[in-house]
Amino acid sequence: MARIDYEDDDDLDDDGAAPSTWHRRLLSWMLALIGLGLGFLIPYTLYLNHQVGERFGALRWQMPTRVYARPLHLAQGVAMNAATLKTELAAAGYREGDGVKPGTYATEGARWTIASRGYRDVDGVVAPARVQVSLSGGRITRLRDGEGGAIEAARLDPARIATLYGQQQEERRLVRVQEVPQLLTDTLQAVEDKDFAHHHGIDLSGMARAALVNLRAGEARQGASTLTQQLARSGLLGIGREQTYTRKFNEILYALLIEARYDKGAILEAYLNQVYLGQRGAQAIHGVAAGAEFWFGRRIDDLEPEQVALLVGIIRGPSYYDPRRQPERAQVRRDFVLGKMRESGLIDQATYDRALTRPLGVTDTPGNIAANRFPAYVDLIRRQLANDYPAGALQGAGLSVMSAMVPSAQAYAEGATVRTLKDLGTRGRPELQAGLVVTDVHTGEVIAAVGSRVPSEHGFNRAFEAHRPVGSLLKPFVYLIALSNPTRYSLASWVDDSPVTVTLENGKRWSPGNADGRSHGTVRLIDALANSYNQSTVRVGMDVGPRALADVVHMLTGIRAEANPALILGAMDQSPYAMAQLYQFLASGGEVQTLRTVRGVIDEQGRVVNRYDIQPNPAQQSDALSARVVTIALQHAVTSGTARRLVNDGLGRLNAAGKTGTSNDGRDSWFAGWTGDHLGVVWVGNDQNAQTGLVGATGAMRVWSGLFSRLPSAPLDVGSEGLEWQWVAQSTATDADCPGARRFAFVAGYAPPYQSCRGYEQDGQPTYIDQDGNPVDANGAPIETERRGWREWFGFGRRDRDEAPPAPTQPQSPPQPAAQPPTEELPR
Repeated sequence: MARIDYEDDDDLDDDGAAPSTWHRRLLSWMLALIGLGLGFLIPYTLYLNHQVGERFGALRWQMPTRVYARPLHLAQGVAMNAATLKTELAAAGYREGDGVKPGTYATEGARWTIASRGYRDVDGVVAPARVQVSLSGGRITRLRDGEGGAIEAARLDPARIATLYGQQQEERRLVRVQEVPQLLTDTLQAVEDKDFAHHHGIDLSGMARAALVNLRAGEARQGASTLTQQLARSGLLGIGREQTYTRKFNEILYALLIEARYDKGAILEAYLNQVYLGQRGAQAIHGVAAGAEFWFGRRIDDLEPEQVALLVGIIRGPSYYDPRRQPERAQVRRDFVLGKMRESGLIDQATYDRALTRPLGVTDTPGNIAANRFPAYVDLIRRQLANDYPAGALQGAGLSVMSAMVPSAQAYAEGATVRTLKDLGTRGRPELQAGLVVTDVHTGEVIAAVGSRVPSEHGFNRAFEAHRPVGSLLKPFVYLIALSNPTRYSLASWVDDSPVTVTLENGKRWSPGNADGRSHGTVRLIDALANSYNQSTVRVGMDVGPRALADVVHMLTGIRAEANPALILGAMDQSPYAMAQLYQFLASGGEVQTLRTVRGVIDEQGRVVNRYDIQPNPAQQSDALSARVVTIALQHAVTSGTARRLVNDGLGRLNAAGKTGTSNDGRDSWFAGWTGDHLGVVWVGNDQNAQTGLVGATGAMRVWSGLFSRLPSAPLDVGSEGLEWQWVAQSTATDADCPGARRFAFVAGYAPPYQSCRGYEQDGQPTYIDQDGNPVDANGAPIETERRGWREWFGFGRRDRDEAPPAPTQPQSPPQPAAQPPTEELPR
């Protein structure tokens, strides 16, 4: 049998023990330690891997639901002025430039050249284009394409107004990597991580290179962390920025795990959305999109090369290189990055030289990077979407919500609210609050909403949630019901405004009075509505019935009101939004339009998943006629009634119709008014229901006036289809030059019979007959007749005297107005 020869046998000592036992023990200890380490490291690595999957995945894949305003529609004849056009362009992120690069515009006198960006709307893709817009007289007078050819219409890409994350509204503006300009991503890699495309989370050669650079400079000039390591310590994964070996160990492990789980595009996208770029109070600015708006007030795709350089340069130390507080440091850092851009071939020498001479380009104040600048409007969006999307369904869905907001209308509404409430604030008056809703009368789209005296304030949305007594805002619908029966009522009808008493179902007696404390006798129906007389309105309302009024309110708004006599004078608590829904029927010319804030929803793949911009059905003829007649009466309210102050404010050009409203004791001030394009409903009051001392004309109507003095809007033209206009004296149609004749609109075929008021000519001048049968001249002054002797009284006069023709038979006169001196009416 072969013998195994051990060469080291001679090395054994007398006890037979090997002299290298300690080596074996050391090896055993090392293996044991390695085992223990692996026993700890493997579970710990698995734990870290789980953290990466949860936190990194949440940021990477949770694309926000973005809310956009209504695209700006341009067409010849559309109401528009230079200030409003500039406001719309600024809201959408346009800037003044050459009008050639998308997102820029140029002006030359009244002509604007605009280069739009492409976008996807509910009806498909809208390509980028250049348009020339000419303004004159508050309208678009000419619209041409970039080549100068006439075009009918154009649409500009909409402003982004909010970002929705389920129930919460975050500040970070997430972007896809494809949406970030390549110059920015390439510059980021050139400065922060040249080998990003090749390493696996850590860059050993980069560490060595950085160590050599820092050793030569005698200070820390170059970092060794990769973009992946920076992402790991950005706060995303719960590790801090402290300088410890434990933190560095975790950072390296996290970086390796991230690189193992995700591709480079996903990592770069997460970095672009997570990187820290500044601080605004307690709010940290994360992500390049939020950073571009915070520092430059621009979208990332609108940044100039020097601004890209500064944004990338700030990453190393947003506080240290703060361009608002440390402009010198920031410029040195920016120029360093520009040098890296030139070295890497990202910009040429000419661009580099030009960029060095440019200022830093930061705004004086931080840009508005809040994800929801319009809380009242966004709240209305949420309420509409709640019917189709549970709150959780919006979170991370990547939807694009195409809303109906018009940024200029929203800005004007907010400004009018803030200015008016500030002006109305006096000693002894409680703090005023406001709710406001503005709609498009053609479509039913809500284009603006304000829910607080501080429009950016989140919380209680008074535009929708403030339910307050509406007062006289219901009166037009009392008359709407009456006028729908043209055989019985017209604007020229006589109604009784003497004291009235109604016996209620409980046996109590209700005797409402007028706001001015006076009775006005017998008045025309149009005057009763225009001057908001309570007594005459109650009589008409009791004639048509409170139940009919409650039914109309329910049909137009879905609101069930108690059908009692007090409803006639507005005994119903509702919000500005609900009253806008009610008045939309009148403002649209009798169409039943459901108000909406959302035009449509587009998914992440660009498919339209819901569309709400459905054209309403045309108004029925009877509804249209009744709505027109009531509108004419409320135009009279603006020219001669409770809303006549609007004419003094210079708004007579709009031919607006409107109705004031006031609750008891002046606690609530309301106004609903509309033009040819827009309806605005405003409430002003106090949250604690304290008396404000305001009526409709002195509170809410002032907000409306402030809004429409700036908002371009077409004049209201009621039209004459289905109507006929007649001059009326007393109760019959007559001639236009008859004394006391007034012109009224009637439903065609329902005007009163014609009766001439002409008498006979005397001395070549025409005479007329007044209501008492006496001859009067064209101005209504009595005509002196020739005195006759006593013989003529007994029929012995001259036989050759010409007999005067008999006076025409006069119609029966209505009851005469109460004889009271004229006084100024108290606005209601």
